[in-house]
Amino acid sequence: KPIWSISVAMMCAAVLSGCATPPPRHTRIEPPAPPSMQDVYVYPNNGQSEAQADRDRYECHQWAVKQSRFDPSLARNVEAPRVHVEGPPPGAGTAAGAVTGAVIGAAVSGPYHGPGGAIVGAMAGAIIGSAADEAREERAEQVQREYNRGYAAQLRPAQDYRRAISACLEGRGYTVK
Repeated sequence: KPIWSISVAMMCAAVLSGCATPPPRHTRIEPPAPPSMQDVYVYPNNGQSEAQADRDRYECHQWAVKQSRFDPSLARNVEAPRVHVEGPPPGAGTAAGAVTGAVIGAAVSGPYHGPGGAIVGAMAGAIIGSAADEAREERAEQVQREYNRGYAAQLRPAQDYRRAISACLEGRGYTVK
């Protein structure tokens, strides 16, 4: 009987390992950057002429550059970061841990306790694999948060410029969108 249970465990391991293929690479692509924060659409509220609107726009632009220390005519367009996370698909660690644990559990348990050992091993392996999956996902999210913070810092001057020019133009009787 002991040889029979070991043979069954070895055969299960061979069958499972034959079915195993490398997991596909998982790539996460973040959405493209939002439209430019520097685009300002101005509508005259008080019947201002085109010449007056151009002059007001120019003067407000100069004032907004001084206030924000940002000149959109000199700045390059900042794009949102695109993060590519390469790795196994979600849940791969849990599945691999369960299979490995089941094989090891069946192999190390006594001849009459093979199925019970496989179940205990599968549960332990799944828990360890799940922890590895969670750690990998947390790391990917942490990297994305770091990129998002850097992107927000790059956008801040453009947002300050937009607020300044909008305030100036609204103060001169324009609707700004």
